[in-house]
Amino acid sequence: MDSTDTNTGTTASGLPVAFADLEPFAAWILDTQPKRYAQRLAAPMKDMQAFYDAAFPRLNEILEYCDQFPIDDLPDAVRRLMYLVFSLIEVSFPIEIWKQGRVPDSGAAAMDCILEPAV
Repeated sequence: MDSTDTNTGTTASGLPVAFADLEPFAAWILDTQPKRYAQRLAAPMKDMQAFYDAAFPRLNEILEYCDQFPIDDLPDAVRRLMYLVFSLIEVSFPIEIWKQGRVPDSGAAAMDCILEPAV
């Protein structure tokens, strides 16, 4: 079965067809920060690295695409693409700095997000 629906212009996971190459990372399309944080903690570094390596080079293109739409009226596919960007941000420090999913030397510290971005 094809992973894109040419009638709606979205992939099977609801991303815009222009970003179908990011379809393998649909597990990172998460609508809240706690879900993204939990995914980061659960994911092996190799999976985070693969996601980062695929999505980061396309970040400017993704943001330019999303900027075509008003933030308060995003189509669902664009909203899902933004959630993917939020997850990319979530894995950027583990990939670029810490080389592990957890914050180094943080012990049992936890983080609770009380306000989500307006998308």
